[in-house]
Amino acid sequence: MKPAEVNQKFSLLQQKLALQFDNEKPDIKVILFLIGVQELGKGPRKFSKRQKEELMHIANCRLFSELGFYELEGQDQDGWPHWKRMKTIPAYNILEQEMLMKTLIVKYFEDIYI
Repeated sequence: MKPAEVNQKFSLLQQKLALQFDNEKPDIKVILFLIGVQELGKGPRKFSKRQKEELMHIANCRLFSELGFYELEGQDQDGWPHWKRMKTIPAYNILEQEMLMKTLIVKYFEDIYI
């Protein structure tokens, strides 16, 4: 996808999610948290700060697994997924990072909900 298309689709996704969250447009971090909750598969509940960070890590691993950077190893005794890094993610500048994350997020939601 071209950057303009990614930005348009990401904005539409933010608008759709905003309808579920008091019309607040979620940023990338909030969307990563939501993906992490989805991937954990235990539904919405209260999470500690540490658990929220872990959920965002789960989301990052899940998204980057699409590019072969991570592979799911399995789950721990509490049902939390654990990922193995398969290769090092290249050093992207901040704009490249943002565009890559938006692209992976859009693809994630398209794959799940379409």
